[in-house]
Amino acid sequence: MQSDSETQPTPEPNIKSEPTQEQGKATQIIHNRRHKDNFGSPYSPVYNTTTYRFPDTASLQEVIEGRAPGNLYTRWGTNPSIQELEQGLAGLEGAEDGLAFASGMAAISASLFAHGRNGIVCVGDLYGGTQELLTKHLEPLGIPVTFLLRHEPAQLASALNKPGMLVYCESPANPTLSILNIRALAQQSHAKGALLAVDNTFASPVNQRPLSLGADLSLHSASKFLGGHSDITAGAVMASAERIKPIALWRKNLGQILAPETAALLSRSLRTLPVRVRQHNENALAVARAMESHPAIKRVLYPGLPEFPGHSLAAQQMDGFGGVLTIEIKGGREQAIKVADSLQVFLLATSLGGVESLVSQPCATSHHGISREERERRGITDSMLRLSVGLEDAKDLIADLQQALSQL
Repeated sequence: MQSDSETQPTPEPNIKSEPTQEQGKATQIIHNRRHKDNFGSPYSPVYNTTTYRFPDTASLQEVIEGRAPGNLYTRWGTNPSIQELEQGLAGLEGAEDGLAFASGMAAISASLFAHGRNGIVCVGDLYGGTQELLTKHLEPLGIPVTFLLRHEPAQLASALNKPGMLVYCESPANPTLSILNIRALAQQSHAKGALLAVDNTFASPVNQRPLSLGADLSLHSASKFLGGHSDITAGAVMASAERIKPIALWRKNLGQILAPETAALLSRSLRTLPVRVRQHNENALAVARAMESHPAIKRVLYPGLPEFPGHSLAAQQMDGFGGVLTIEIKGGREQAIKVADSLQVFLLATSLGGVESLVSQPCATSHHGISREERERRGITDSMLRLSVGLEDAKDLIADLQQALSQL
């Protein structure tokens, strides 16, 4: 019969000490949530458990009242797979804390409820689902919402008419790719006692880190670049522990936690984020350059093009210009539909940020729930096609667009 010492795994030795110099981004992303267990696994296994046992009631009470660390119930976020993911999410943007959600809209809604009850001021263009949440749900609940166009930031000071408000924006924005000065917005917001939340989905933390520019919350649809393979639905918020705490309470009570299996898949994807985003950047810039001179295209919206109105600002606050661009076809809605339907390598689908290239028509997908008048007011035309440029060979993507445009 084996003794207890013979059947127990050998503890993992402390193999390395802390690095003596600042590590590169890719190194940090891979190693900033290393899990050490008695079996030597560098990463946490999937903990599918929903609940956790305690040796006695006193121990349970210590955990549930926050006097001792421990896992209690997965819906509350106390699950090793989810906690390891959140450590990695926080590390992506140098944040003190991070929260994982079942979707990007779950992350947005919990953040708005937690920090926007005194009023929300939205600056610039927004994802249609976010705008729908604000106008059809939050406003009827009595939460004041003000919308400022991207060229109206000077009106922000007057819109912030009481303390404790929230300023919300996207940069780059969906689908116009417009760029906002995050540092300036943070300064204006803080001067009025407001917080600034930035949807950083289009940039990803590899290209842009809003918290380092002064923002208070950085939000992501993790289904996009963070996941990167079109196989998970998730969301994320990164911020200080103080800002995260009320958001976590909304997540718990609204039941917005993601499954442990999804958390493990997202942790896996984060490890390849830097190399994927660099290729997205390179491919998107090549496609944008090829399309800007095409006779069938009215304009190309991409921050990496020198002619793009926000190019200089993007170059200052971003490390790369992203994997999404929007092209506007000469003609109208039907011409754009014909091009989209003629593409063979680009897949006609919603979403973005995956390894495969996608095409969508904003007026029919992401901004379908927004009135035509509001879309036109924001410069979102029916002839726009949003391209999520994947990791295929750029020459094949350009050739596919050229053959589709030749059908006009």
